[in-house]
Amino acid sequence: MQYKEAKDKFINTWGSLGSLWGINKAMAQIQALLFITPKPLSMEDIMVELKISRGNTSMNLRQLIDWGIVSKELVAGERKEYFTTEKDVQELARVIAKERSRREIKPVIKVLKDVSSIEDNSPEAKELIKQTKALHELTETADEMINKLVNQKQNWITKSLVKLFT
Repeated sequence: MQYKEAKDKFINTWGSLGSLWGINKAMAQIQALLFITPKPLSMEDIMVELKISRGNTSMNLRQLIDWGIVSKELVAGERKEYFTTEKDVQELARVIAKERSRREIKPVIKVLKDVSSIEDNSPEAKELIKQTKALHELTETADEMINKLVNQKQNWITKSLVKLFT
């Protein structure tokens, strides 16, 4: 397999996996392209390489910046904006895990807490409260575990797995 074919295969596979992680294909492909490119890329570079529109590129770059995965980088003598992504796989995983917790798990925890705090003594309400309290505790525990893992900055995945299995 030659470089171009390998690069395209990686970007397309990463893009397809994006939907499993709750992001769209173009967003994942942009991140993948930036991840394997040694120098920062302009929006135009990204558009040409991935064959996507300016609007799609702009919107997805903005979302990636909001996630904390992509950042703007100044290139001396250039007026265009250039973009780069976190290259350290461990740090990238840490940032994604923290952001997913903030965007997805924390809102669920809040809803479960609110729902399990209703004041109603009917048998149906008691069952709702019982089940949502149990789910709230489980979700909160899982989120705390994730936060402990991701707050171990250096090599957190490996360290955590070693601690788990020893």
